[in-house]
Amino acid sequence: MKKAGKKYQAALEKVDRMKLYPVKEAFELVSQTKVASYDESVDIAVKLGVNPKHSDQMVRGTVALPHGTGRSVRVLVFAKGEKDKEARDAGADMVGAEDLVAKIKGGWLEFDRVIATPDMMGVVGPLGKVLGPRGLMPNPKLGTVTFDLARTVKEIKAGKIEFRAEKAGIVHAILGKSSFDSQKLYENCSAFFEILFKLKPASSKGQYLKGAVISTTMGPGIKLDPVEIMNAFGH
Repeated sequence: MKKAGKKYQAALEKVDRMKLYPVKEAFELVSQTKVASYDESVDIAVKLGVNPKHSDQMVRGTVALPHGTGRSVRVLVFAKGEKDKEARDAGADMVGAEDLVAKIKGGWLEFDRVIATPDMMGVVGPLGKVLGPRGLMPNPKLGTVTFDLARTVKEIKAGKIEFRAEKAGIVHAILGKSSFDSQKLYENCSAFFEILFKLKPASSKGQYLKGAVISTTMGPGIKLDPVEIMNAFGH
């Protein structure tokens, strides 16, 4: 543990904690602040000027990261018949119907994303209490309730992520891996902010973007300059 502490301290010393970094500079720095021996994820936390307790201020969406997340995503699909085969051919890890419902009710949760065809939602519905709190429930607004399984499975496998504002108005998302070069991370971040700004609720008044921090999984946070982000991606 002492060794990990020293590594974190060394990484922390590279970051000016009082500075708001331009996005490109921040991503050039983030690869120098990794602490673990494995390929850490690069994450972003964004504080928005919204109150998700009000339904008209909930910010939730998806974005296809141009360079993916760098990690393997286990996709589960609820489908039958020809759609079962379509999902398998597209690369889904698990496909089924009532059999998967029983398995999940029994405590099995070895998957990262869930898709369902519309006709299967009656079967999937009872899993709401299990999947909902984990952000895994299929949702037509997010494109995960669909008959277009081939496209949806491939997009998720390629790096399409979901995000939503939590109670305090904070959005968390993965932008890639610490092994990605800074340009790839910047382009993934750009795609994320483009969508985030498009999702600004009409009822949200005042400053929409209040702050943002990036970090590797185990590394220190690097604060981004919200004004620069607004100018670059806010339009």
